[in-house]
Amino acid sequence: MKRFLLLLLGALCSLPVQAARPRLIVQIVVGSMRAEDLDRYAGHFGEGGFRRLAQGGTRYTGARYDFQQTSTPVALATLTTGAMPSTHGVIGSRWQDYTDNKTVWLTDGRLGAGPYHLIAPTLGEALLRYLPGSRCVTVAAESESAVVMGGRTEQVYWLDPQHGGWTTSGYYTADLPEWIVRNNRERYNQALLAPEWRMLYDRNSYRNTRHWDIVPSGRNRKDAAPTGAGRLRPDNDYERLLYTPAGNTAVLAFAKQAIAQCKLGRDATPDLLNICLDASRRIMEVYGPESVEAEDMYCRLDRDLADFLTYLFAQTDEREVLVILTSDHGTSPSCDLAAPAADRFNARQFEVIVNGFLNVRYGMGEWVRDYNENSIWLNHNLIYERGLNLAEVQNEVAIFAMQFGGVSHALAATAMRTSYFGSGYARRLQNSFYPRRSGDVAVNLMPGWIEERDRCYSSSGSMYGYDTDVPLIFYGAGTPAQRIRRQVDMTCVAPTVARLLEISEPAASEGEVLEEMAE
Repeated sequence: MKRFLLLLLGALCSLPVQAARPRLIVQIVVGSMRAEDLDRYAGHFGEGGFRRLAQGGTRYTGARYDFQQTSTPVALATLTTGAMPSTHGVIGSRWQDYTDNKTVWLTDGRLGAGPYHLIAPTLGEALLRYLPGSRCVTVAAESESAVVMGGRTEQVYWLDPQHGGWTTSGYYTADLPEWIVRNNRERYNQALLAPEWRMLYDRNSYRNTRHWDIVPSGRNRKDAAPTGAGRLRPDNDYERLLYTPAGNTAVLAFAKQAIAQCKLGRDATPDLLNICLDASRRIMEVYGPESVEAEDMYCRLDRDLADFLTYLFAQTDEREVLVILTSDHGTSPSCDLAAPAADRFNARQFEVIVNGFLNVRYGMGEWVRDYNENSIWLNHNLIYERGLNLAEVQNEVAIFAMQFGGVSHALAATAMRTSYFGSGYARRLQNSFYPRRSGDVAVNLMPGWIEERDRCYSSSGSMYGYDTDVPLIFYGAGTPAQRIRRQVDMTCVAPTVARLLEISEPAASEGEVLEEMAE
């Protein structure tokens, strides 16, 4: 009998134990971080930051966004809703309203920045709905990132473009909490700014070799990039924060304050803290991923992250906190400085030439309303007035667009509305397509090409691996240390977290739950 009881006890002990529901979920999004960056720069990482998460948590090395429009608002919406752009409806920062031919900005509204045009509910909204008493706090450097991640929750904060302090909008609250007012009055963010950006380590110890040697004040100590690529001339403290590692430091420092002031993770009702590090993306755009500045940014962020995690786990039990580290997208290889026109797509010129083509084809008129983020919007009112077939005009523009240097694919909206593409480039274009908002023709550029923009040396917005493949780590709350190499879609994050929180998934969620995390 005794032997039987011992065997039974051993069998029971060997069964997997269901982890307790986390008291706090901390979701950290590092702007423009490629999946490979965790390993590429690991030599300079300490034990408490990126290395702690990568080695101590469940790391998915095959995480990717399965759509073409890998820009920040689009990807953040996918991350927080668990849906493709074709479902959640965020297709970019702006689009054209076909009814009145006016531009619609994603977060613009009567009371300031807010989720006026968000369609699908976020994870934070689902949490507050299903677990009254929960708290959701969202912090980002840029208002658009904060609004998209937070959605229709109550505490959403971002850097003030005028003064570099912390702010929100009238949509969320009429008055800032006193602790934020005090933070701004003490000018804590400004104290993080340095007269110049000095490398943390000896320059020869970095893997990256390209070095701009540009100080935050905008004065160039060496040759600057031609035509403004990579040239940094910040106008105020906000830009000095956004284009230097101090921006990430400020966001994580504010997040620490939010944990204490909002008492996150203090009771049995779960809370959610969203953090978006936009400065990483801005630095990648201006300096390029091959630059010493990009590498130094990661080294400094690693220290900031270690400090944040130390504080986080001092305030809450590590077994009751789940940290998720990921990115909104990667970034393209840098453009060739020796030939600034190479690998750059002149969007304005493209728009003018397409309009000229339609003038010749159908008569004079303002045929093209806008070209933005890989999409052409046509003037539907004019097309109907001339008695033309919209689908035929779309197809002609798509065929004409393929003649331009740098264009690899062009697909008409009618094709995406009426056909199903199960694989290849068309599937990713279709996954980015939302019929009520998307343009008439979707364009994809060739590998390495980006749209020409001032102070933009590297960018996202393609279906290629350097943009779509991102890190994904779950750490804490009993998560085992393991590396999973299979491919997973980033729509999985929101439903997986919802399962861990024991709440219903966000309403539009279509991703699969990661079973390793939910067991």
